Amino acid sequence: MLNDPIQFGPLAWDILLRLGLAAIVGMALGWDRERHGVDAGLRTHGIICLSAAVVTVTALLLWNQLGGVESRLDPLRVIEGMAAAVGIVAAGLIIVKGGDVKNLTSAAHIWLTVTIGIACGAGYWPVVAIGGGLALLMLVVLKAVERHIGPD
Repeated sequence: MLNDPIQFGPLAWDILLRLGLAAIVGMALGWDRERHGVDAGLRTHGIICLSAAVVTVTALLLWNQLGGVESRLDPLRVIEGMAAAVGIVAAGLIIVKGGDVKNLTSAAHIWLTVTIGIACGAGYWPVVAIGGGLALLMLVVLKAVERHIGPD
């Protein structure tokens, strides 16, 4: 039996705040790296921070929905296992050759995709929609911004 999905409502505003702030803070952290020409810049930092927020929000929602401290169930172990597994896969995508680092955004994108999948499996539609929308914003819109920033 699946857990009951949450619907859009007042909780969605809290999720938007949590995920939106994570995306903004992640991008802000990546701004300095971007300005200095470091490979892990705006999009990479934004996606990684958003991914962590999506996993955290989903884990909190699921744990509370299944009874919190009163429950013997521990869905967080599934999320922990998925996080470890995808970390290995994402690390395998990163290529360092002759001083160039490739596929950082792809590795972060894989990580985000898994976190969105966790939220989707838990039926947390606001987390999926907001997290996915913010990710698309970072991947599409920020690509244009990155072209204009360039290194110092």
